[in-house]
Amino acid sequence: MKNYFGAPIKKLGFGFMRLPGFEGKPDSEIDYELTNKMTDLYLDQGFTYFDTAFVYHGGNSEVAIRKALTERYPRDKFQVTTKIPLWKESSFEEMGAVTQKSLDRTGLDFFDLYFLHGVGPDRLEMIERMKAFDYLRELKEKGKAKNIGFSYHGDSDTLNRILDKHGKYLDIVQLPINYLDWDGEGKKGYDVAMAHEKGIIVMNPVKGGSLANFTPEVADIFKKANPDVSVASWALRFAMHLPGVITVLSGMSDISQVEDNMNIAKTMGPLSDAEMKVIHEALVEIKKIPTIPCTKCKYCLDCCPKKIDSLGIINLLNEYTLYQSLPNTKRFYTMLTSGAWGGAVVKSSDCINCGECELHCPQGIKIMDAHKDAAKLFE
Repeated sequence: MKNYFGAPIKKLGFGFMRLPGFEGKPDSEIDYELTNKMTDLYLDQGFTYFDTAFVYHGGNSEVAIRKALTERYPRDKFQVTTKIPLWKESSFEEMGAVTQKSLDRTGLDFFDLYFLHGVGPDRLEMIERMKAFDYLRELKEKGKAKNIGFSYHGDSDTLNRILDKHGKYLDIVQLPINYLDWDGEGKKGYDVAMAHEKGIIVMNPVKGGSLANFTPEVADIFKKANPDVSVASWALRFAMHLPGVITVLSGMSDISQVEDNMNIAKTMGPLSDAEMKVIHEALVEIKKIPTIPCTKCKYCLDCCPKKIDSLGIINLLNEYTLYQSLPNTKRFYTMLTSGAWGGAVVKSSDCINCGECELHCPQGIKIMDAHKDAAKLFE
């Protein structure tokens, strides 16, 4: 594998997207003291890779990089990746201002890796008009980024087209890879990146925490197979030992998560054939859990006078039903309904119960009831 960071790095990356905060306080208020302790423990065990983004924790994730790393450790003791948001069309000058703000927040002179954040089919036309990939090349030529690439959410065919066009200038792709999605686009995207000889950084190996929080029936399958390890360890090991993977990100929120994840990375090898059979058994059990039968036809989106993303909200309700991870689904609900992903700033509680969505739903889903459930759970 190509050496991207001057020396090989360990297979566990510290994602600064779910840092500890304070009960009842906004996501932007970070417990910097605890974050520093977690960072010290992580570095002390020889782990070095940190991932942040311009938008995480309202921008304060990048500030946490400065407080935990830049002001306390020599620059050659860690690597930092950040990402430029792509929520709106921007000029080179505007993108440059965002990059400079990230440098100022983190207190760094350069980034070890700089990404376009959340590239996908829905934004690709805008990204091409912006010449955002050319902007990355310019940034690397100026020495502000040692490596460049993009984090990607989308289908493998679009990923292949991007790498066909821009791949020779790019170093690394960040992909969501986990065992739950491996039979579909997860493996297809991985195969595309490997075919283009790009380094791969894995995000969402535990599916945002979902593969650590199952219903009791599913969790018992893992605990029966090995009661001495965490349920999350199965997902991390699956991703860590794939060929071509540089490191696997974990968004850690407390000391125990850092300790558990480091132990997995340091002492546990690839999953055996017998362990893969355990995962298959768990997947069979997951498929038995009843969820809202949405087929993603989008008819509910087209007819809603309030422009509520019923499809996305129903998907989050299903995620909660399957994995029982309320903090994770609440976080995604906040992003979905706040306009952070480019949609309308509207929540389930804004539903006016007009019934148009249910009239147009071919599956007969009680969408208005779903919004009541979502408002109660997530708001």
